[in-house]
Amino acid sequence: MDSEQWIAILLAVPILLAQSTLLFIDAKKKGAFAWLWGIWGLIQFPGPTIFYYFIVIRPYRKKLKMEEE
Repeated sequence: MDSEQWIAILLAVPILLAQSTLLFIDAKKKGAFAWLWGIWGLIQFPGPTIFYYFIVIRPYRKKLKMEEE
């Protein structure tokens, strides 16, 4: 491996770990398959975060809004 590949890896690893951790913690709070989101967050970026927003966060907010009314 050359130095450019090592730099790319050193930049990608913290991003993927942070994304995975945040998705796992938030999904656990919302009861939304925390392990699935955490593992998927380790594999790629930013797809899991975008899908998480549309699949978990938006419906969760709508549910809370409906409960308030």
